[in-house]
Amino acid sequence: MTWRQATRDEVYAYYTEEFPKYVDQLPSFVTHTAPKEFGISFRERHPIRKSKRPDRDFIRRPTWRTTSDGEPVSQNFSDFEELVSFIQSPARYDPFQGSEYALADPDLLEKSDPISDGVYYGLDNWDRPWILAIDIDAKDIATARAERELDETDLEIQSADASRDDALLAESEIRDADPRGYPYSFEDIDRAIEYGFETRDLFTEVFAAEETMVIYSGQGVHVYLLDDDLEYGYDEKSREVLNDLLLERFEIPIDPVVTADRSRLLRVPYSLHADVCRVVQPIESPAFDPRTGARPQFLETERELTHD
Repeated sequence: MTWRQATRDEVYAYYTEEFPKYVDQLPSFVTHTAPKEFGISFRERHPIRKSKRPDRDFIRRPTWRTTSDGEPVSQNFSDFEELVSFIQSPARYDPFQGSEYALADPDLLEKSDPISDGVYYGLDNWDRPWILAIDIDAKDIATARAERELDETDLEIQSADASRDDALLAESEIRDADPRGYPYSFEDIDRAIEYGFETRDLFTEVFAAEETMVIYSGQGVHVYLLDDDLEYGYDEKSREVLNDLLLERFEIPIDPVVTADRSRLLRVPYSLHADVCRVVQPIESPAFDPRTGARPQFLETERELTHD
C-alpha cells in the first residue's frame, strides 16, 4: 500500500467541503482567539508585498493585535468563519491586509493562490496555560531502527551534504517498504501510535491525569496532558523533568523541543496532512490503523470510482 500527496484541488476541496464539518469537534483550546497564533505552510513559496524580501513557504499569524507590552487589544479573526476563510485562501484572506508583510495578492501575480499544505496552531494560549503536548514522530523511530540494523561505519554517504539520518534511511530498506518513498514504514507509524498510548497511560498512572488526548498527526502522534497543574503550572523546569522521565526512564522517543518550547506550533486537529492524504484526528486505541483510517472523503470517492 502506498501513500501519495494530495493535489491542490483536493486540498482546497477538503478545507472547503470537509473541514468546516469538524469545527464543532475541535478541542476547546483551538478557537479563533485562544491560540496566540496560527501557522500555514505552503507547497510553493509565495511572495509578500514588501519588495526585496524572500518569498515565504511558512507564515505565522497572531490571533490578536497587541500593544507593545503584549496585551491583546483587537482580534485578527472576528469569528471562526474568518479563520476558515484564511485557511482556504491564505493570500486573499490574510489578516495582515494593509501591511507590507501580507502575502501578495494572487490577482496581481502570474502564480496562483497558495494552498494550505499544513495548518498549525500555537501551544501558547490566551485562555489557558501553555498547552502541554508530546510529539512522537515515525521518522525518529525509523532512524533509530536503521541504526540498530546497520553498522553505521559501513555507510556510504553519497553526498557531503547528506545528513546522518538520511544516510541511515537510504542505506536501509525502510524507504522501500510501504508507504514507499517515505522516511519510515507503516511499522514505524504503528510503533509511534503504541508509544503514544503508553505515554497517555503514564500521564494517567504517574501524574494522575484526568484529561488526556492522543492525536494521530499523519506521521506519528501528539499526546496531550490537559489537566491544570496548580503547583508548577507545567513551567519550563517541570517540562525538562518530564522530558528526561519519558526519554531516559521510559525510553519513549519524544521530540523534547516540542514539550519545552512555548512558541511551538502543532498541526490543528482535523486539518489535512497533505503529504500523506490523512486527516489529523483524535484516536482512542493503539489498534488504530493509519493504512485505512483517517481517510478524507476525496480518497473514499477515489476508491469507489476505482472499484466501480
